[in-house]
Amino acid sequence: MSFITRFAPSPTGPLHLGHAYSALLAYDMAQKADGAFLLRIEDIDRSRAREHWENQIYDDLAWLGIRWQEPVMRQSERQPDYTAALDDLWARGLIYPCSCTRADIAAAASAPQEGAPLLGPDGVIYPGTCRDFPLEGATPPQNVALRLNMRKACDALQKDLSFSDSGMARETTVSADELIHGVGDIVIARRDMGTSYHLSVVLDDAAQEVTHVIRGEDLFDATKIHILLQSLLGLEQPQYHHHRLIRDEAGKRLAKRDDARAISLFRAEGATPQDIREMVGL
Repeated sequence: MSFITRFAPSPTGPLHLGHAYSALLAYDMAQKADGAFLLRIEDIDRSRAREHWENQIYDDLAWLGIRWQEPVMRQSERQPDYTAALDDLWARGLIYPCSCTRADIAAAASAPQEGAPLLGPDGVIYPGTCRDFPLEGATPPQNVALRLNMRKACDALQKDLSFSDSGMARETTVSADELIHGVGDIVIARRDMGTSYHLSVVLDDAAQEVTHVIRGEDLFDATKIHILLQSLLGLEQPQYHHHRLIRDEAGKRLAKRDDARAISLFRAEGATPQDIREMVGL
């Protein structure tokens, strides 16, 4: 089997040491397997994506010695593919519109009869307020959030799902009960985006024919959602490799707000690409 992997940053801030580790690890694994390394810009959040951050991504990765195949995929150019998938799921009755705000969800999930709110990969598990409203129209409504009806999705598949993870060296089985009660009706398209991370990532990986997804262990639980969507949409399931996270001195994982660990600042201070490799344990 060929080896195709990708690095998919969002242009909403500077790349930091955690990004460097993930990109370098994926690149090294592709090189070792005589495979392909692809770059994808996850810019579906147009309110936060900035051109100068995208340009900085290209510059930092090239400085690290990473080379990628052209052209670079940009999510902002792929809305027709996301819309087609949503139309398919809508026609099968597997998604529904939701008008709830975050405050509405928090209030409903915290009601006395509900007990403590349950948390899933996307935060508080949706209590189902809009789930049973009748669906109208041949296509999903615009400018509204769309949720996956997890129970109907699991009923459509009628099987447990599984995926292998070479990073954690284990095989994981995901049952319908776990998806229904432990994940819930996740947002499949945000009202201000026309898609979501979960939907776009599986469609983009399939479009780029990615065979190996290499990413941080913080996304391990989200993989349960991704393999479900792959099965529903008839997409090939890639191999997964969830790697350790780069953390600060207090043990907290790095985020975009950690500018002090931005690759560009290390570069400005005279660091070399080899210095960055040593900092992240490569």
